[in-house]
Amino acid sequence: MQGTLYLCATPIGNLEDITLRVLRTLKEVDLIAAEDTRNSIKLLNHFEIKTPMTSYHEYNKIDKAYQLVEKMRAGQNVALITDAGTPGISDPGEDLVRICYEAGIEVTSLPGAAACITALTLSGLPTRRFAFEAFLPKNKKERSDILSSLESETRTIIIYEAPHHLVKTLEELFQVLGDRKLTVCRELTKKFETAFATTISHALSHYQEQEPKGEFVLVIQGKNIQEIKKENRQNWETISLTEHMILYERKGISRKEAMKLVAKDRGISKRDVYKMLLEID
Repeated sequence: MQGTLYLCATPIGNLEDITLRVLRTLKEVDLIAAEDTRNSIKLLNHFEIKTPMTSYHEYNKIDKAYQLVEKMRAGQNVALITDAGTPGISDPGEDLVRICYEAGIEVTSLPGAAACITALTLSGLPTRRFAFEAFLPKNKKERSDILSSLESETRTIIIYEAPHHLVKTLEELFQVLGDRKLTVCRELTKKFETAFATTISHALSHYQEQEPKGEFVLVIQGKNIQEIKKENRQNWETISLTEHMILYERKGISRKEAMKLVAKDRGISKRDVYKMLLEID
């Protein structure tokens, strides 16, 4: 029989946050694949777990994934753990999961701590819809593209950031998004955990004066949908109603359907569009 891949969530700070199921699984599997074995050995020693461990990280994720798949094909069960939190969330675990599915290996996830969800629930911002960006790309063009896409994002936005990059990131967010509500979460579940609701501009001023310390999660207010609708209306008002209709009709859309689309774009009723067109004619 083939083995199984177990995605085991580990604490993001407070060791008491590990689940009983994860502890049992880490003791029972044949091998633990860890993002950083030097970091994970502390966790295993604390809970007196003697299971053999191997490294699985960003720089060996593909080759090592195939090696782990072969072990599971031979019947071994493997647990995957990240430095902190849930494997596959902003770490190379997603590649191992994909390769396991391609190879027909069973995968199961053991839920637990995740910094993004912990921060979201602490934020006081809308939680029903959110966009998780993890760490912004280091590549300038990729970073610029992501930031530009977030400008019109209506969902609550979650971003991870290291202390030495925090001020620069806040400057970029203020430049692209403007001044939005922001909850700054720091050192989650640890002794010096802080979470405070503020704005991007106030957070920027604060950390320009005080050196950031610890790992940060930024939870940012999404753009107001009504504001987007207003901007769209203003954009459409730069062309005439007739030109607006022609844009749709040239795509092969019927006049009746084009009137509906124009009405929706401009935030008016279809009847109003019909009257205005009659007056033009």
